[in-house]
This record gives sequence, structure tokens and C-alpha cells, in this order.
Amino acid sequence: MTPPRPRRTRPAVSGLLAGAVAAGLLGAVPPAVAQPSTTQPSPAQPSTTQPSDAPAGEDFAVEEVAGGYRVELQLDEPLEVRSDAPVLEVDGEPVGVAVESADGRSLSVVTPDAAVLDADRVSAAWAGEADAGTARAALRARAAAVGPARGPVLGEDPGTRGRYGVRRADYDLGDQVWGLEGLPADIRSEARAAVYLPAGARGERPVVVIQHGRHSYCLGPRPVPDVGPARYPCAGEQQEIPSYLGYDELAENLASHGYAVVSVSTNAVNANDNQLAPDLGAQARGDLVLHHLDLLARADAGEAPELGGRQSAALRGRLDLDHVGLMGHSRGGEGVVEAALMNAARPDPYGVEAVLPLAPVDFARPALPDVPMAVVLPYCDGDVSNLQGQHFFDDSRYTTDDDVLRSSLLVMGANHNWFNTEWTPGTALVDTGARDDWRAADPLCGTEEPERLTPAEQRAVGTAYMSAFFRMVMGGEEQFQPMFDGTAARAASAGRAVVHPQAQAPGGSRVDVNPLDGSVGGVRSSGSVTVGYCQGLDGRPVPTLATPCAPASASSRMPHWTPASRAPSAPATTVLTMAWQEAPEGAAPAQLRVDVPAAARDMSGQEVITVRAAPTEGQVAPVDAQLSIVDGRGREDSVLMSQVSDALAPLPAGTSSLLPKTVLRTVELPLSAVRGVDLRDVRQVRLTAASPTGSLYLSDVAVSTAAVGAGGPTDLPQVSVGDAVVAEGDGPGSADVAVRLSAASEVPVSVRLESLAGGLGGAGREAAEVVFAPGETCLPFAVPLVGDDVPGAVPAATYSVTASVPVEAVTGDAFGVLTVVEDDGVVVDGSVVDSGEAPSLPLPGPQGDVCAA
Repeated sequence: MTPPRPRRTRPAVSGLLAGAVAAGLLGAVPPAVAQPSTTQPSPAQPSTTQPSDAPAGEDFAVEEVAGGYRVELQLDEPLEVRSDAPVLEVDGEPVGVAVESADGRSLSVVTPDAAVLDADRVSAAWAGEADAGTARAALRARAAAVGPARGPVLGEDPGTRGRYGVRRADYDLGDQVWGLEGLPADIRSEARAAVYLPAGARGERPVVVIQHGRHSYCLGPRPVPDVGPARYPCAGEQQEIPSYLGYDELAENLASHGYAVVSVSTNAVNANDNQLAPDLGAQARGDLVLHHLDLLARADAGEAPELGGRQSAALRGRLDLDHVGLMGHSRGGEGVVEAALMNAARPDPYGVEAVLPLAPVDFARPALPDVPMAVVLPYCDGDVSNLQGQHFFDDSRYTTDDDVLRSSLLVMGANHNWFNTEWTPGTALVDTGARDDWRAADPLCGTEEPERLTPAEQRAVGTAYMSAFFRMVMGGEEQFQPMFDGTAARAASAGRAVVHPQAQAPGGSRVDVNPLDGSVGGVRSSGSVTVGYCQGLDGRPVPTLATPCAPASASSRMPHWTPASRAPSAPATTVLTMAWQEAPEGAAPAQLRVDVPAAARDMSGQEVITVRAAPTEGQVAPVDAQLSIVDGRGREDSVLMSQVSDALAPLPAGTSSLLPKTVLRTVELPLSAVRGVDLRDVRQVRLTAASPTGSLYLSDVAVSTAAVGAGGPTDLPQVSVGDAVVAEGDGPGSADVAVRLSAASEVPVSVRLESLAGGLGGAGREAAEVVFAPGETCLPFAVPLVGDDVPGAVPAATYSVTASVPVEAVTGDAFGVLTVVEDDGVVVDGSVVDSGEAPSLPLPGPQGDVCAA
């Protein structure tokens, strides 16, 4: 295997700027190479534009800055270590994703909303919960009970142990071994993993790497100062929390079936990601996975003496790194997606052929084409409660015409943490006082409620589905495919767990009739029906002309449309909406007609016709529709959707404002059940109202045959965002950052770009689509600047520019950093100091052509 690409470094900052980093003043991006001060700096002087009557409370302050208003909240204790992103709420209303200070003791947000000047109360919340609002009484009136599990039980149970015993070959090379992309150079990660091998199995074995998520890393008194390298490794009386040991049941199950499983420790990243990583640690987690794969490659070749004699002997000639699967939990889910993308950029990548994000975050909306993927979403997730990982499935469907099965599985009654025994009360090796991450009293998701899975039940369903996925994709065990292809087959060991699937069949065995996203025509309606298209939620920082699918207050309940923390304006999952009223007597029924394109009319060789569907937000009454196919002679056969799927049944609500979720589910109609229609000449798919009133979201009409497809590292070009350093200027202006393709494409490539307003307001928000014509490899993206002619509080501020939702490409380094240098002097101890006197921050000249560099 070839070594990884050189690590990206950013210009070092020091002096006044480093002090601003430690104080948490640098807005949306903590500079990745800043060296935190070992002493707390004196508070920076406020901008001279701050009004004298700016509001302040005992724990918060609001100040006017260039381009907006900065809200800062002091915390009584360091921020809880969770996977979700922190936000600030002003008088109960969210104002944006917050920047966590280096010591974790304060949060800040810049907002253009002048209403914060009237703030009475500022509080911290989490992005997945902040827009929850209050669930309407009608929604709360829904039945809390989850229906019984449906779908056939497979004859072979993937949760059953295999024929091999399991032997361990764990390794620990120390606490500070590897530097990681996206983190400062003085932050080093541990090199520690639990290794599970099939005893008695011959030859090289396929490898599954597991990465845990963001959780507390050290138990005991926190160090002083609690910043940068001092945060990890654990010191003094602290005890390390071994989150990587929490997946024994899954690892031993896979090892017993012949797989080598490596569960890696990620505590150094968890200690520093919120404070020091522009992407909250995604690149660092991905890079850590690749470091372990590099070590394993050397061990397999007998070239890793640092492992010691026993481990070296156990691993030599035993690892098949042409067949690699990745499972990541929580922020580790985003980490393994990033690892797959970073791996694909290598000249000689490892054979990553299966990726499973478990309860993942998705802060930047990357796509992962060409690799089979199953996203697992727990319905009662109390950490990543908006189930934002659904975007991994949605955003990868049409990135390119690939040939892989992808699935999204909604596990009813499961929470975020209990897939990991170290995050579960009563099973952790280190007693951290772990508790249920779903903390609200609720008749559906409350800890003791009958619809909740117990920790043992949750681990059992997790082991069954995750083991089945890797064995299906990597081992060719197609008997497990009905668990993932929309058929909703069940494993006996999953017990009473209800799992709702979504699926997209591989391109080689699927013909798309209509994605129902408005990109193609052929959609008509008749009767008392209203048809349209929607995407995302309202209230986006940079709004679009598209109709939103729901209000922003529904964000925590709408996984398909919840905004990404680092790309909140990116359009999300366009779907068709169909709403109808009761038709007058004798009137034509409400009906949607979807024309079948010529390439899809011969369905005689296909097995099923599928559509994703869900009741719309606010749909309370039972709803049903008739699904019909019509041939060229007008002959029709129909079935009620409720007879073949529960997709139109609203998901249960409980009483929490985080519920009920609205999630599309796959409806499958077996074509073998169709009668009286010429399947060689199907001309229309129709949906006819079968309830007096109703409204639906609809997506992805297709015909397909069961298959897993074939995948591996994508060869699509990678989109990366460059860094830039510019002077602030005296008035409104703009700065360019370079957006580059790693190789020219023969087809157009598109990607969404978004700049986030930062802690000092020197740069503004912008969001737009950038389209590379065939042959183009670099385009500028203009970020608005808010210049002025008054001294500032710090010599420079930094802002992130994020690339997301690519089409015909994938994201490489998706986070650029724009540094805006104060050119009117800096206020220090009441006096103005020339900005240029900061030795590491000379005033930059005119920017020039960023693509010429």
C-alpha cells in the first residue's frame, strides 16, 4: 500500500491571535494550528461599535460586531461530551451552531438577528433538539404503541455465533503516536485497538474496523489548564474510558464467522475536536482509521515490530486488506464515511467495500457513492436526536450511476448509546455513571417504557443487522439481503425489535421510473388533489426559492430535511407532495399519474416496483392510497399500499417534542402478484387516494431485481476547498476561495458551497451551487466581507467554507478556512496597536486570481 497524501497544514498563528483562539473569539473555525496559551488571556476589548446598552446577564453578553451580533454564554462547567453539535438559544429560540472555547467553558454565536439585543435569557442546547418546539396536541394524540414486527423471519439467524472460536491480539503503542489531519500538529492520537481473530481459520481474513463515537474520554478531575494537549492523555488521578471495548458482542460474532475485527480507540480526537477542528473532527477520525489500516498492512507483511512478538505473529499473513468493512458509531459514523473518501484518494487504496454508519452525525453532507452502505438510525436517539445520518442515504442516491445496494434502517425503541457496553449502565468496565441518553419522560421512549428495547435487546438487534450487513456484502451471503433491500425480513435474534427499512437497489439491477424530485417530467394529476415539490425546511440562513417540506420548528422530527450544522443552507432531499380532499359525489378520485419512460416499460424481467412514502408532517388521520400499474392497452392492476407496507402509518409520537419522526419507508409491490397487465409494456404508475383526505411525501419510483451489486473505492474526482488570507477592507467587499477538482471530469460536476459567519462578523454568509464544466478543475467561490474603518478586538478572525452534496464527484478536503485580517488596528488594554505589528499576521496585499496559484 502507498503512504497517505501529505497532511494539510495551515499557517501558524500566534501572539494576539493565539490569545483570541484560547478565549474562543474566532468564530466558526478554531484555527487548526493554533497553539493554546498555557494561561488564560485577559478578555479581548469589545468592538468600538458596541452599543452601551448591549444586554448582558450573569452568564451571557451580547455585543455588536461587524456584520451582526455576537452572543456569548459562560458555562458553569465544561460542556458535556456528546456527538451532537452545540447551539445557543436566546429566549428559547435557536440562533445558530455555537463555537466552543478552547477550555470548553463558553459558547458563542454571531447572528444577523438584532432581536438578540433584547435578550433576557441565553441557554445552551443541541442542534438535534434546538428546533424541536412544542409538538401539537393532535400529534401527541397518536397511539404510542409500535405495531408488531412484520416481515418474514429468516431461516438463518445472523446473530448466531459461527464455527470459529475467537482469539484476541490487542495492541497499544501509546497515547501520543500519530498526528491527524484537521487537528493541530501538537495534538497526537493514541494507537490502541482491540483485535478479534477467528481461531483456526486459515489464510488472510477480511477485515472490519470499528470506530466509536464522541463520549467522555477521561474520568476524574480535569487538568488545569484544560486546553489543547493538556486535555489528553488522561493524567494524574484520571482514568481512561475505554469506549473501543464496547462492541465485544458484534466483534466476536463477526470473528466467529471468519472476519478479523479491529476496534480502535479515538479518545484523543474526542478531547480536541469541538475546540480545534474546523469540521468537528471528521477528517481526524477518518485519518485515524487509515493510520490503523497502514499499521495492519505492515503487520500483515511482517513489518510492524513495534507491535511486539505475540501480536506480530498473530497478524502476519492473516489480514486481507483488499476486503475491508467500516463501522462507525455516532461521530465515528461520520468518521468512517470520511475514511472511505480519504482512502479513495490514495494512489493505491485499501479495498473498502462496505460502510455502516450507526446513529451517525452528518455535519457537512458528504456523499458516499460506489460503496454499499447501511445507515442504522435509533428512533429514541437522545443525542443525535434529529437522526441527521439519514442524509448519508439520501445524498448518495444519485451522486452518480453506481451499482451498489444502500439502505437506511430505523430501529424502533433503540437509543443512541446502548449499542456500546461502555456507554450503558451496569455493563461498563469503567463506571462513569452512564445513563440513558433519552432523558425526557415519555410514554414511548422513556427508559422504563415497554416500547423501549432493553440494553441486551438493543445490542442483539445491532449485532444481528450489522453482522448480516458485512457478511452479505463482504462474504456474499445473499440470504441476508431481504433485511436490507426493503423486504423487511427479520432475524430471530432481533426479537421483538421493529425495523423499518428504506432501500435503493444497485444501478445494474434497477431502472428508475421517476425520482419524483422535479428533475424529469411525466407527472400528472387529476381530481381533488394538489401536487408539488418540496425540499428542506424553512428558515435557512441563505434561503432558496424552493418550497420547504416543513417549518424549521419540526427539525428534530424530520431526518430527511433537518439542516446540517456545517452546511445549513444546502438543499435537502427534494420529494413530491400529494394532498387531497374528499371528492364530491360522482367526481373523479384524486390521482397521481407517473409516466413510465421507454427504457423502463419492459418490467417482465424485474421483481418489484418500489416507491418511498410517508405521511406529511402534521398528517394525523389514517391515510391510504392505491398503487396501480397500467399497460399500453389501458389494463390496470392495483393494490392498497397498506396491504403491502406500513409506510403510510404515522410513526408513534409519545409526548416529547422530538417525536414523532417523519421518515420515508420503502413500499414494495412484487410484480409476480400483478394480474392482467402486460409487464412488457407498462406505461403508467398511478397512486389513487383511498382515504377521504390525506397528504403524502413520495420519492424514488423504480423497478428492480434483488442484488447487492459490486462496490469499492470510488474513482470519482474529489472536490476540495482551499484556504485564503485577506485584509478586512473599509467597506462591503468579497474574498475568493479556490474550489478545486482533483481531476478533470468528462461530465459536469456540481457541489454546494457555504460560508459560515464567524465569531467577529468580518465575513458574511453565502451559499451557492458551483458547477464545473467538463475539463474545468478550479473555480472561485466569493465570500462577502463586511469591512469597516474602526479598530477590532483581535488581529484576525477565521471562517469556514464548506463543500457539500456533490454530484459526479465526492468531497476531499471539504473545509476551507478564510482568514480575515484586521487592517485598522487592534484594541489592546484600551490602546490601538497597528495590526501589522503582530509578527505572524502581516497585512496581505490584493488577493488576485485564486485559481492561478
